[in-house]
Amino acid sequence: MRKNSLLACVILFAVTATTGASDRYKGFKGEYSIYAGELGEQLAPTSRDRKVSFLISGQVAREIFQAMGPDEKQACAAAPGDRSRSRKNLWCTYSRADGYTCYFGFDLRTGNSIPGGIC
Repeated sequence: MRKNSLLACVILFAVTATTGASDRYKGFKGEYSIYAGELGEQLAPTSRDRKVSFLISGQVAREIFQAMGPDEKQACAAAPGDRSRSRKNLWCTYSRADGYTCYFGFDLRTGNSIPGGIC
């Protein structure tokens, strides 16, 4: 139940932040991973270490990316034209191959925001 409540809060935040109004919800595509350890070396979650990483893509990621501006000077780009923007623990990218993607996460034990993606 707690995971569902956190997910609902994250969805509400993402939708409210992009629409500017809490009464206009929009759907979006996304994925999540619950893990322990670090993002690059994810382990099975434990009672002492439990985090969640979210990846959203498509139109909502595009809207968030555009609202963040400007691009980072040292983007984590693999190809010409790739772009990256970040604010604290929210990181969004654009690539011609994959379109817009945003990453963010939470420590499920503390509720603190943590990075949800790595370069």
